[in-house]
Amino acid sequence: MRGIIYFIVIVLSNAVGALSGMGGGVIIKPVFDLVGIDPVASVSFYSTIAVFTMSIVSTFRQIKNGVALQWSVAKWLVVGSVVGGALGNVVFSWLLSTMQNDVIVKGIQIILMLVTLVFVLAYNRYRWQSWQLQGAMSYFLCSLVTGFLSSLLGIGGGPINVALLMLCFGMPIKLSTVYSIIIIFASQLAKLVAIGFDTGFAVYELSVLFYIIPAAIIGGILGATLSKIMPDSKVSMVFNAVVLLVILINLYNGWQLFVG
Repeated sequence: MRGIIYFIVIVLSNAVGALSGMGGGVIIKPVFDLVGIDPVASVSFYSTIAVFTMSIVSTFRQIKNGVALQWSVAKWLVVGSVVGGALGNVVFSWLLSTMQNDVIVKGIQIILMLVTLVFVLAYNRYRWQSWQLQGAMSYFLCSLVTGFLSSLLGIGGGPINVALLMLCFGMPIKLSTVYSIIIIFASQLAKLVAIGFDTGFAVYELSVLFYIIPAAIIGGILGATLSKIMPDSKVSMVFNAVVLLVILINLYNGWQLFVG
């Protein structure tokens, strides 16, 4: 039953994530927390696998769809997100070992996620003037921040990726979603490598991956296909609606964690 629940959640989440540039993890992580089947470390790992798989599928599909990328930009986004992803996993592992309490770690994740999502929602509402930054260091630092947060929170980081890319560099939403998926791929790869060297993968129930990986592939293909046919205005509407929904889910999870 757990595998089927995870399969359904991941297909739907990754479809929306690939379409909007969110990466699926921002939906998967709080929904997995809501279901409450696995501890926080396992939820973070399963979410990372799902988002990483989706990012591979979606990136190839987007390029096949004819989206033009500046590889000089993508290169620095990848480097920054790899460094940020590795750092985020180090901090996550430190929190788990120091706190030795899933409730505290989950609470920290919920609070940080709410702060980032409120920022994203505010940006999309008020559309602050773009800073029009340029240069390798700007791309590196932007993806370093997003890669760190995505790895620490186990969400992929798509919403903050899209908002920051638009704010910092003035990218249109569809182009920023493609670069966002690239950032997600690199940061989650870095996190998986870090997990491999830290605890290894044997500590997790790997049989669940037989449900997670196919679901992530299906969701990624579906989302990339929808992205090809939907106009920017519709993509933006989906993005805002899902961000608001995820904020509400996180508020409920926080209430259940600290009050319920």
